[in-house]
Amino acid sequence: MTEPGDHGELTQPDHPTVEPVPDPAERPVPAWRRPTRGENRIAVAVAILAAAALQLFLSQQFTLIHPRWLLPALEVALLASLTVINPLHMDRHTPLGRNLGLLLVAIISVDNGISAVLLDTKLIGGTAGNDAGPLLASAASIYLTNIIAFGIWYWELDRDGPLARAAALSPHPDFLFPQMTQEHLVSEHWEPHFGDYLYVSFTNATAFSPTDTMPLTRGVKFLMALQSARSPYPPPPWSSPAPSTSSNKATEPALSTRCASRAHRW
Repeated sequence: MTEPGDHGELTQPDHPTVEPVPDPAERPVPAWRRPTRGENRIAVAVAILAAAALQLFLSQQFTLIHPRWLLPALEVALLASLTVINPLHMDRHTPLGRNLGLLLVAIISVDNGISAVLLDTKLIGGTAGNDAGPLLASAASIYLTNIIAFGIWYWELDRDGPLARAAALSPHPDFLFPQMTQEHLVSEHWEPHFGDYLYVSFTNATAFSPTDTMPLTRGVKFLMALQSARSPYPPPPWSSPAPSTSSNKATEPALSTRCASRAHRW
């Protein structure tokens, strides 16, 4: 389109300025690919304390270790040892700290797995009891602890753990977060922290499959498959109506069976 000039002539308009497209090679290196400061320990410490507290809600019949507080106390002691090595930010890499961290999550996972097997066995055998409250509380404790434990596993294993990720020792991730492929939509300072791995664990436990974050290596694929296999089945206990109370003794076994079936399915 032309416009009139000073003397009535038609002249071509000035072309608008076009911003050059930045060369991808000139973009800043994202934080997850370069050395950064160590991650804050508070989030994972709170999760470990929550897992230890949830284990106290388990009925005594669903655990092999007595008294029940003994194992959570050991987990808190291991967490205290890790906090001494890296009080706030995880900047100090030691083989002892790495091994203690893996031992801690292994203890939580094995204990929770044994509790899940005992719960299933007693429900199937009809020896779990007639009170729905303890059954549902134990099922909820196992379910939530399962999410926390696998969130810690993912956090500990992705690119050899938080300390190795902060030092950018490995360029090959075990998890492909969406921010890694859409770098133009996020800040160059983004890098995965514990909350991201906990979200992966939660979605994997509820959807029984990856959602927005894809596993890339065989190890984490196996872990995600194991978590999905161990996760309880829906519906959750709070979505099922509580059995009505009846004075007829003949109905008590049926009510107990219904409560046990709901807890087992969840």
